[in-house]
Amino acid sequence: MRVFNITSGSQGITETDALPTQMPAQGFVWIACARREFEVMQAQIQATLQSLCGTQLVDLHISDLLNKQLPSHYDYTSQYDMLVFRRLAAGHTETDPGEPLPAPTKRSGPPVLKRIDTSPVGFAVFDHVLLTVHPAGCAVCDAFALKLLNATSTEARASGVKLPASPADLMLRIVNHMVDGYLELRRELTRQLGHWQSELLNPATRFTNWSSVLDARLAMQHLEEICEDQRSALQDWIDSVEAWPDGDTPGAKRERELLKIRSRDVLEHIERVVHHVRRMEQSAETAVQLHFSAQSHRTNDIMRTLTAITAVFLPLNLITGFFGMNFEFLPIIHSPTGFWWTFGFMLLLVMLVLLVFWRKRYLARTGR
Repeated sequence: MRVFNITSGSQGITETDALPTQMPAQGFVWIACARREFEVMQAQIQATLQSLCGTQLVDLHISDLLNKQLPSHYDYTSQYDMLVFRRLAAGHTETDPGEPLPAPTKRSGPPVLKRIDTSPVGFAVFDHVLLTVHPAGCAVCDAFALKLLNATSTEARASGVKLPASPADLMLRIVNHMVDGYLELRRELTRQLGHWQSELLNPATRFTNWSSVLDARLAMQHLEEICEDQRSALQDWIDSVEAWPDGDTPGAKRERELLKIRSRDVLEHIERVVHHVRRMEQSAETAVQLHFSAQSHRTNDIMRTLTAITAVFLPLNLITGFFGMNFEFLPIIHSPTGFWWTFGFMLLLVMLVLLVFWRKRYLARTGR
C-alpha cells in the first residue's frame, strides 16, 4: 500500500506507508493498494475513510472493487463517485499471492494477444481522498507514482509540469496513462498482424494455421468489447460532471472546466483505441478474404493452363485416333511420305492453335 499527500504548494508530494489519521491542511490524499491488500485491510481502510471523509464505501462497491472480472462501469453516491476501468496493458492475468496459479492453456495467435492484461482498476473518488484498487504488481500504479514524484523536482516545475488539483483530476490522469499504454502496445500488435497479412497473401506459401486466425479474431472482438465498456463508463462520468453544481469562486469554476476538458481528452484517446481495434479486426478479415481470392485466382490460372494444354493436344489425339483405326485401306497409310506429311500437318496445327490462344491471351503470364 502506498499513501500520498498531494498539495500544490511548496511541499508538493509526500509519501507514507501508513494510513492517515487526519486530513492534511492543504491538498488531498491518494491511497493506492493492491486488490489483495484491500481485501485484507478492508476494515482499516473503511475506518480511515470514515475519519477523513465522514463516510464509508457501500458493500456493493466493495464487491465491485474486489471483482477481477467486472467490466468497466461508473457508479456514484451522494458522497463519492466510483469508476471501474479495465486496463489494456502488456502483462499476464492477475493472480493474488497465496492463490494457486491457473493451469496453462495452449493458445495460438499473435504472441502479443496472449500478453494483454485486462484486469480492472477501481477508483473511489471523494472530495479530498482518492482510493485506487489495482491488480497485484500493477505497473500502472508504480509508473504513475514515479511520475508524480518526479513532477516535484525543480526541473519539472521549471518546465511547467503541474500536480493534480483534485482526486478527480488525478483519477483522469491515471486513466489517461492506462489508455496511452495501449496506444504504445498497438505498434507491436500492428506489426504482428502485418506479418500475418504478408503470410496470407504470399502465393509461395500454404497457410494452414487457421486456428490462430480464429483466436486472433476472437481476441480482437474481446478487446473491442472492453473498449466499448471503457467508453461507456467514461461517458457516464462526463455526464455526471456536467451535472455538478457550479463553483462559488472563479478558481473552482476554472477547476471544473479543466476537469471537463481532461475528461473529454481521455474520451478522445479511448475513441482512438476503439478505432484502431476495429481497423485491425477489419484488416484481419480483409486479409483472409484476399487470401481466398488469391487462392481462387491461382486455381483459375491452373485450370486455364490445363485447359489450354488439353485444347492443344485434342486435335492431335483426333488425328492419331483416326489413323489408328483397324481398317485395311486408309488414306496415305501406304505412302512412303505419308508419315512426314501427317507429322508436318500436326505441327502446323499445334502452331495455329498456340497462335490463336496467344492472340486471345489465354497463355498470358499473370503477375505475382
